[in-house]
This record gives sequence, structure tokens and C-alpha cells, in this order.
Amino acid sequence: MRHRERLDQTAVIDALAAELASLDELLSDLTDDEWSTPTALRGWDVMANVAHIVGTEAMLAGVDPPPDLDDVTSRPHVRNDIGGFNETWVAALADEAPAAVLDRLRTLTTERLAALRAMDTEAWDAEGFTPAGLDTHGRFMRIRVFDCWMHEQDIRDAVGRPGHTTGPAVELALDELETAMGFVVGKRAGAPSGVTVTFALHGGGHDRGATDGVDRQIHVVVAERASVVAALDGPATVMIRTDVHTFSRLAGGRTTPDAVGDAVAIDGDEDLGHRILANLSYTI
Repeated sequence: MRHRERLDQTAVIDALAAELASLDELLSDLTDDEWSTPTALRGWDVMANVAHIVGTEAMLAGVDPPPDLDDVTSRPHVRNDIGGFNETWVAALADEAPAAVLDRLRTLTTERLAALRAMDTEAWDAEGFTPAGLDTHGRFMRIRVFDCWMHEQDIRDAVGRPGHTTGPAVELALDELETAMGFVVGKRAGAPSGVTVTFALHGGGHDRGATDGVDRQIHVVVAERASVVAALDGPATVMIRTDVHTFSRLAGGRTTPDAVGDAVAIDGDEDLGHRILANLSYTI
């Protein structure tokens, strides 16, 4: 196995536990009607987002998927095999009561967290499938933190309950987003060699203040390829400044640059900055 970043098992599992606790608190406060609220994800309401999380956790726990449903792959928002797998669970749980789905989520995630805490180092570091390709099980679990947090934000946006833009789960979600920024700048936006880019992120979004939360800079240098680096030697060719929430919504394809208005500012090469923003959406 080629060298991969080793992710701290305790830190990742603790962050996943914190994320699931935040999600549980949010869902527990929703009315049954709110579970039917459409989200930014085409074809998915709040229930569908939760069903997707349940389905992935069930798969990781070794629970057999529900029987294939004939109309799942014909749904217009299903674009690939992963989408088909997700939609199978969405369809299977669509008619269940919200309380029953929440109970199922609690049972699965309690069992999964216990299994993860009992996992030995060899299994945690073992290479296998992840949504980002072959990598360690630890990386898969960091992606789980990211995915669950993204869907929590989808739900919060839909029902008008902004929050959870700070803390260990958010830090790991940003770590995962950071891994894609070289691809976004170099491949998707086509930034030329010699360009440097900084994403300057602050906490907040919606009505939260600019100093409330995570402050992070993500630096990208374009040479033979575009790579994320710890720091730049000088000022960036372009700096894109926004809040953590807006950054995640753009990167996840939940919104567009035109829709976020003053939540994003560009310093430096504005044409390149706009091109990067137009290509920031990279998730499946």
C-alpha cells in the first residue's frame, strides 16, 4: 500500500460521535411535517437525507440492503450507481414514521460507534473502498463525518435552524473539503502554472458573526499540478473569502455563486476567482 496519511482513530471517532449527537438533537426537535420539507438536494426532503445516512451506516454494519425497487434508477436525480444505492434506502424508508427512522438511526450509530472504538489499529489503517477511492478505513470514517455534517446542514437550511459551524466535526469536514481544492483549482477551474490561491474561511453564515467559529486558510499552488500547501511564499494571486457554511454549500453543489451574493468576496485576480467559484462544486 502506498503511503497514506494516518488519521488519529480516537479523534475521528470522537468527531463522528459529536456529529451524530448534533444531528440527533436537531432531528429530535423537528415536527413530523418538517421531516417532509424539501432540501437543496434535488428530489430529497429531510426524511430522504436521514434515510441516506441510515442506509450508509447499515451498509457499514453489514445489514443487507432493502430489495431493489424498480422505479429507483429512473428517478431524474439518480445519476450513478452510488446514487442508486442511496435512493434504494430513501425509497424503502419513505413511508416510515419519523420517530421510527430516528430510532433506527440511533440504534445503528450506537452499534457502529462501539464497533469503531473496539477496532484495532491494523483494521483502522487497512486499505479498502471509500467514496474517494482506495484509502484507509480511517479516511472512510473522516468522510463519514463530512457526509453526515453536510446533510445536517442540508436539513438545517431546509427547516431554518442554522447552527453547528464549530467544533471537531466541522474541523474534520473542512479537512476533507481541503483535500479537493487542488483538483478544483487546477483541474476544474484550469488555473495556469504559477497561480496561487487562498480560501480564507471564517465561522458563521446566515446570521452568525464573522468571528464565531472556525477560522482557516486553505492555500493552493499551481505548478506541474495544483496542490494544497501549508503556506504561501507571498500574497496569493487570488483570495476567496467566505464563511464556512457558504463554502460548504458551494463545494457541495447546494447553491451557486450568484445565489450567495455578498457572502463571498474576491481579492486579486477577479476573473480567476469567479472561475474557481463557478467550478467549486465537486461532490457526487
